[in-house]
Amino acid sequence: MFTRYRQILSVPGARRFSSSALVARLPISMDTIGIVLLVTGVGRSYGLAGTMSAAYLLAAAALAIPQARLVDRIGQGRVLTVAAVVFAVAMTSFVVIVQSGGPEWAAFAGVLVAGGAFPQIGACVRARWSHVLDERPDIDTAYALESSVDEVVFITGPILITVIATAWSPVAALAIAIVAGTAGTLFFAAQRSTAPVAAPRVRGARVQRLRLAVVGPVCLVWVALGTLFGAAEVTTVAFATEHGHRGYAGFLLAIWAAGSLIAGVITGMVQWRVSPSTRLRWGAVAMFVAMIPLSVIGSLSVMAVWLFVAGFAIAPTGIAGLSLVEKNVPRSRLTEGMTLVETAAVAGVAPGAAIAGQVIDSHGASAAYLVSLVAGLVAAAAAFTSRDAPACEPDA
Repeated sequence: MFTRYRQILSVPGARRFSSSALVARLPISMDTIGIVLLVTGVGRSYGLAGTMSAAYLLAAAALAIPQARLVDRIGQGRVLTVAAVVFAVAMTSFVVIVQSGGPEWAAFAGVLVAGGAFPQIGACVRARWSHVLDERPDIDTAYALESSVDEVVFITGPILITVIATAWSPVAALAIAIVAGTAGTLFFAAQRSTAPVAAPRVRGARVQRLRLAVVGPVCLVWVALGTLFGAAEVTTVAFATEHGHRGYAGFLLAIWAAGSLIAGVITGMVQWRVSPSTRLRWGAVAMFVAMIPLSVIGSLSVMAVWLFVAGFAIAPTGIAGLSLVEKNVPRSRLTEGMTLVETAAVAGVAPGAAIAGQVIDSHGASAAYLVSLVAGLVAAAAAFTSRDAPACEPDA
């Protein structure tokens, strides 16, 4: 049943770099919550905590693409090692400043530097799989594996940091996230034998382009899906609160991710005969359809069942989109192409959450699920503009 996974994991070094990438990605789902828990834990306002958490995410999004370009040009090992060290120092400084009652500007500086330096492990591990594997079905399986790992991270990370912060302390919780991210990244970066070959820019040489016809539609899909996710997360918390069980919100979101995890694992077992662009289109349509009933569901138990079912559309759509980018961008700019897509998703989360929040305040949670529905429609429409095309023509 898991033959395809065993096959790709039997590649020399694959288990090591994939497992270290899992550990390195834990801060993605832990740091923003940890920042809020730490700042509010020392008596500061939720408004300040939320602003610092947002600053961390914005800095990460702003510098993700420049970091990816450096990775493609000078190699994963050198760039990720420097990024991991800067991230660790900046995040540790932030914790010390907040815990000691230091000035807000210094705390903001810490989270901005930490966010900007956060290692782009998700894109790097996928680029590494593309380097060590030759066959398209094997690459699709590897991407399914990494999408499943992403879901594991997003299910376990928030629970882990919340439990540690509550049972021990917010400082200890963030310290564990920092150690995991730094150690995992350094171990990943040290594995040079499986790393893609760097492609330094040569002055006067032609540069291979990322063609907008391929990357553009995928990025539009991801912006819309980011909006869908951002809105749905906020709305689900409000939905659970309106029904008198605010603590149930975490379970609802976890079971949504669990559906995606299972679908991702199944996707990796299939040897696809249709193109990634076709899979992206139908995956985006499934995401849209999955959002339709949410605004009329009035029961927590029914919502849980439907979110689990709806989660089955997430991972296959993500795998198809990244496979489409991997198939069509130049090898010398693969990390950059992957990071563009991931950054597009991040760019959509904040607007989605903000718009949903406004709708919740004025019309309630059920109405706010319509924000996710509209975002799903936009994603489906953008997906139908996607196509397979060569993306490696050189610049003049």
